[in-house]
Amino acid sequence: MDVFVRYDGKAVTTSAEQDNISVTTHVRRFDGLSLLEQWVTVTNHSDAPIRIERVDSVSFTVPKSTYELMYFTSAWGLEFEPIRAPLTGEKMLYNRNGRSSQGMHPWFSLFGENGEVITGSVMWSGNWIVRFESESDGGFRVIAGMDDWGFYKDLKPGESMEGPHVAIAYGHNGDLNETSIQFARVGRTNWYPKNALSDSLLVEWNHWWSYEDKFITEDVFKKNIDVAARLGFDVCTLDAGWFGPSEPGTFWYDYRGDWDLVNRVRFPSGIRALSDYTHDKGLKFGLWCEIEALGKDAKLAKTNDGFVALRDEEPLGYVCFGNPEAQEWAYQTLDRIITDYHCDWIKLDFNLDPGAGCNRTDHGHGAGDGLYEHYQGYYKVLTRIREKHSNVILESCSSGGLRIDLGLLGQTHTTFLSDPDWPEHSLQLFWGATTMLAPNVCLHWSYSDWIGEHPLQKFNPRDPNVKEHQLDYYVRISMLGGIGFSQKLPELPSWIAQRYDYHIHMYKEYVRKFVSHGDLYRLTEQPRREGKGERWAAFQYAMPDQSEHLLFVFRLHNSRPEKTIQLKNLQRERMYKLTWLSESKVEYYTGVQLMEEGLVIRALSEEDSNLILVL
Repeated sequence: MDVFVRYDGKAVTTSAEQDNISVTTHVRRFDGLSLLEQWVTVTNHSDAPIRIERVDSVSFTVPKSTYELMYFTSAWGLEFEPIRAPLTGEKMLYNRNGRSSQGMHPWFSLFGENGEVITGSVMWSGNWIVRFESESDGGFRVIAGMDDWGFYKDLKPGESMEGPHVAIAYGHNGDLNETSIQFARVGRTNWYPKNALSDSLLVEWNHWWSYEDKFITEDVFKKNIDVAARLGFDVCTLDAGWFGPSEPGTFWYDYRGDWDLVNRVRFPSGIRALSDYTHDKGLKFGLWCEIEALGKDAKLAKTNDGFVALRDEEPLGYVCFGNPEAQEWAYQTLDRIITDYHCDWIKLDFNLDPGAGCNRTDHGHGAGDGLYEHYQGYYKVLTRIREKHSNVILESCSSGGLRIDLGLLGQTHTTFLSDPDWPEHSLQLFWGATTMLAPNVCLHWSYSDWIGEHPLQKFNPRDPNVKEHQLDYYVRISMLGGIGFSQKLPELPSWIAQRYDYHIHMYKEYVRKFVSHGDLYRLTEQPRREGKGERWAAFQYAMPDQSEHLLFVFRLHNSRPEKTIQLKNLQRERMYKLTWLSESKVEYYTGVQLMEEGLVIRALSEEDSNLILVL
């Protein structure tokens, strides 16, 4: 690992104790796995400030071979778009938008010609970089950490800074599942925070796409709660729309930061009354909040000028948590919201790109480390909230899936994968997200009934042409991970409401334990939007003791009429009983048959699915 230091205008590279600065490398190993977590701390031992201009958390060499590099690009509604190409010459993957997965996800895999797989992820919510530099012997040096674009930090005498953590896993046989399973296992045991509610994988209803902020009211929310309780939901979340001034002509978005405001026209009894109503129905209550954001008309910006993130004196639209006073305000605000409104779930959103971040020098950080200190401050706030409210679920969201990273997943219990949720998009997301995340922290909703305009969000549950197998297909896709719905529950046709009831209970009885604890195997290549990629999708869950397996199979549109699915990690000579959970069908196969000959799936229509228990 290298640290780039500047003394008297001259740049110097150091990798150990040198010139009154030390670099300490930390390596965390995990029993039975080839995954490593690595980072560095840099300390100034001199009696004068030292400028740090670049910190590499990981640097290693891969031997001479022919490699393919895989990574994912990202944008709103276009998360986890795969790129796979030969690695030649110099290559950089990076993000400079200030949000970890806006533009590109902080993840890569190298596939060597001899079957080796090297998968890495930068565990950081801001700007990051991975460099691939060719070596003279034909190998490559891989360097990863925080991007040095727009960054420098003036370390005071005796001060230390910690670089972003980076996780690296190694696999064989060209199988990405091998490294993905390691990431999931370590995430569950060492990275993700836990509490009783998050571990139980609550089934969520959220008002947003069916009502947005235009049509949500106290009465509408209560009517949905009544139905949600009957159908077996666990939590109802009030998204954006509750907050803001009550006066006509105002827009809540412009007042983010003034979190004492409640729209009393829509919610005349207040939020606590709605929370109490939800709890009285036996459900948990969730609430949306964009705690980092700062609207242009917010009083907070006027009463607390030192909270405002500025770059070259222009507002960036967020509260700079590099200011310790702003951190304290954020903690007190979230604490009050959770306590006063008796919240069980907080949806933490962030809908802007900080870029290089704040470069003020008058409120707690330097001109070059504003974004770094903001995220360090945000992590501290979330840590304090979890310590105070250990029974509350924290959900991370950022314009959908534009801040998905293992740094933030060390502070929150789940992450929202994307705003849109049409079927092939959802399958593409889940396939991609689980290359670095365990399925139980991947929250996405079943095909939503939107009131807004989107070319592919066209599901209407009141359409008489909707067929049962299509509805099952939509819901089972969301059952792959954390499950949610955004529907007008009181307006559902009775047969659809009954089918949702059936699937929710199926999820709780059969699926949830696999999502919470099972190893996930992708048995097909990644489906992709716009009819691209693999047109069948199959996922196998295996419980840690390998005694039980659960198989999801989906046939997308424009697909071949049959597919042979080869399962993984079974006992070769054991006879397995396969039970189709949605129909009265049972078959028996040996492990070697299922792994080598495969299971042939024929009797599925397009937009149809199977859920098969393998015992």
